[in-house]
Amino acid sequence: MRAGDGADVGVSRDPEEVLAALRAHGRAFTPDVIAAQRRLIALALGDIRAPHVRRDVAYGPDVRQRLDLHAREPLAPGGARPVVLFVHGGGFSGGDKSDPELPFFDDVGAWAAERGWIGATMTYRRAPEHAWPAGSRDVAAAVERLSAGAAEIGADPDRIVLFGHSAGAAHVAGFLAGHGGPTAAAPACAILQSGIYDPAAAEDEIAAMVALYYGDAAERPARATLPALAATRVPLLLGAAEFDPASFQRQTAAALAAILRERGSLPLAQVAQGHSHVTPVLALGTGDTYGAVVAGFIRRAVGEDAPADEGTHA
Repeated sequence: MRAGDGADVGVSRDPEEVLAALRAHGRAFTPDVIAAQRRLIALALGDIRAPHVRRDVAYGPDVRQRLDLHAREPLAPGGARPVVLFVHGGGFSGGDKSDPELPFFDDVGAWAAERGWIGATMTYRRAPEHAWPAGSRDVAAAVERLSAGAAEIGADPDRIVLFGHSAGAAHVAGFLAGHGGPTAAAPACAILQSGIYDPAAAEDEIAAMVALYYGDAAERPARATLPALAATRVPLLLGAAEFDPASFQRQTAAALAAILRERGSLPLAQVAQGHSHVTPVLALGTGDTYGAVVAGFIRRAVGEDAPADEGTHA
C-alpha cells in the first residue's frame, strides 16, 4: 500500500477525527495495534513528501549509518537553514528512516521542509549486534556529518535540532550525556519523546528492549542519562503520550524530576493528548496540536518568528 491508497474511501484527514480513532486503542502496545495505527495515520497523511529529497547520505561506514535529507528548496550551497535531525524508535532493534510502503518517516522530513527547515532522518546500528553506546555514537557521527557538510546543502551548522522518539530519544539523551564520545558540534535544542533515561528502572514493556541494548542490570545505573539531562544547557522539550504505557511515562517523569531537582524549574514538557506511544511522531503532518508545540519550541530555539497560523497547523 502506498501512502494515499484508500484516500477515496472516506478516510478523514481531520486531526480530531484521526485522534478519535486512535483513542479507541487506549494503552494497547502490541505489534497488531501499532500496525493498525500506522495504517490509519498513513491514510490520513496521504502522499506526503518534501519537494527535494536526497537519499542515503553516508555518515559512517556501516550500511545503516545513512541519512535522508528533505527540503522545500534544492539542497545546494547558499542559505543557512536549520536542520531537524529525527532519530526513530524501534525497541533498539528495529525501525528505519523510511518505509517503502508507508510514508514514515518521510512525513517527518516533509513536516520540517514545509516550515523552511531541512529535515534529516537517520538510520543507526541496532541491537543486539550493536549494543550501548552504539546508538549515541551514531547520533554523534550524524551530527558531525551534518555540521561539517552544512555549507554544501545550505544549512546552518549552529542550528541543528535533535528530535528523538522512544529508543531514538534514548540515543539523543545519550548523545547529550557524552556517551557518543567527544564532539565539537552542539545542538540548538533537543526534543525527547517517550524515551528511556534510567535503564536501571526499566520494567514491564521496556524491560526486554532495555536488556538488549543496555546490557546486564549491574551495568545500567552508570548508563543512565538523568544526571546529564539535569545538567545540560541545551534547551529541552520532554514529551510523553496520554496513552503511553506507564513504563514510558515513568521514564519521562523521572527525567523531569531530575531536572527540577537540579535547576529548580522544569523544561518545556507536553503530554500528547489522544496519542499512544508511537502516534505523536507518526501524525506530525496531520495538523495535530502536538506538532504545533514542537514547531513552536524549535522556532524559539533557532531564533525564528512563528507564522500567524502556527498554532493551528502543526
